Amino acid sequence: MNEELHIIDRIILDERDLAVSFSRSSAPGGQNVNKVSTRATVSFDFENCASLSEFHKERIRKMLGRRMDRFGRLQIICQEHRTQLANRKAATERLVELLRQVLTPPKPRKKTKIPYGAKQRRLETKHHRSKIKQTRNAKPPDD
Repeated sequence: MNEELHIIDRIILDERDLAVSFSRSSAPGGQNVNKVSTRATVSFDFENCASLSEFHKERIRKMLGRRMDRFGRLQIICQEHRTQLANRKAATERLVELLRQVLTPPKPRKKTKIPYGAKQRRLETKHHRSKIKQTRNAKPPDD
C-alpha cells in the first residue's frame, strides 16, 4: 500500500512517512465496538520529512501546532467509520487536505485604488464644509 500523496506542486509525501496506529473507538460498531480497534491515528513526523523545506515546516508548526503530540508529530484521529481501513483512509485524506491548506501560499493582497470620482467628491464635500464653517466665523462689518 505504498502510495504517493500529492500535497501541492513540488511536495509529494510517501505513505511510509506516516505512522498509523489503531485503538478502540467510541464510534458506532455494533457488537464489535468493545472488541475491535477501529479508531485510526495517523502521525506525520514532518520534522524528518525530506520533501518539506524549512519554510514549510515552520508554517506547519505555526498553523497546526495544536494538532501536534508531545514528540512534535502532526496527529490526525478518525473514528467515524466501522472499519480500520475506512478510518485510515479518512484520516490520511484529512491530513493531506490540512497540509494543502497550510502549504498553499496565500495570495498577495492587491492594494485597492480609490476611484478618481470618489476622491473628487470627498474633496468637494470637505471644501463645502470648510466654506460653511468659515461663514460662521465671519466678522460683521463695522458701520
